[in-house]
Amino acid sequence: MKYAIQATLLMLLLSLPFTATLADEYEDTKQMFEKAGASNMFETAHGYALFPTIGKGGFVVGGAYGKGRVYQGGLHVGNTSMTQASIGFQVGGTGYSQVIFFEDKRALDEFTGGNFEFGAEAQATAITAAAGATANTAGNRTSAGSGKNNTTVTGGGFNKGMATYTITKGGLMAEASIAGQKFSYTDK
Repeated sequence: MKYAIQATLLMLLLSLPFTATLADEYEDTKQMFEKAGASNMFETAHGYALFPTIGKGGFVVGGAYGKGRVYQGGLHVGNTSMTQASIGFQVGGTGYSQVIFFEDKRALDEFTGGNFEFGAEAQATAITAAAGATANTAGNRTSAGSGKNNTTVTGGGFNKGMATYTITKGGLMAEASIAGQKFSYTDK
């Protein structure tokens, strides 16, 4: 329990520098993903959930938290939050942006139907990385070049109607852990 409290405090402390107020952080985050190579996904997906900043930290036990918005047809239809718990080798903290694309109405309805979870087998494609290392848990091949503007996207695409992309914003974290993400949704 002591480690969980420490991890939570560390995560909150490390996420403070990433909470700068922007004129429109959601539009800025969307443009960042578009410039990084996901513009086609915004055009073809039925909807998406966009998280400008998720703070993540841990020491053996870890956690992450972020707030976002859900869009359908380009319109803001609701709000969402993500919590993550993890266990395994991990130390440090990081901040990242995340977008989840919904291939069709069924996938969007599944996400917005209440509490939704991604298990440890869910895939995420890192489209940029601060230190050049990435892994995925679904078997697809993904890679990211080091440096903010050196982007490589391989694999990815929809898995069970959803596709998740992340962009590392900063921080330093080493981990080999098992984690699951849980999402809540409320209408606008």
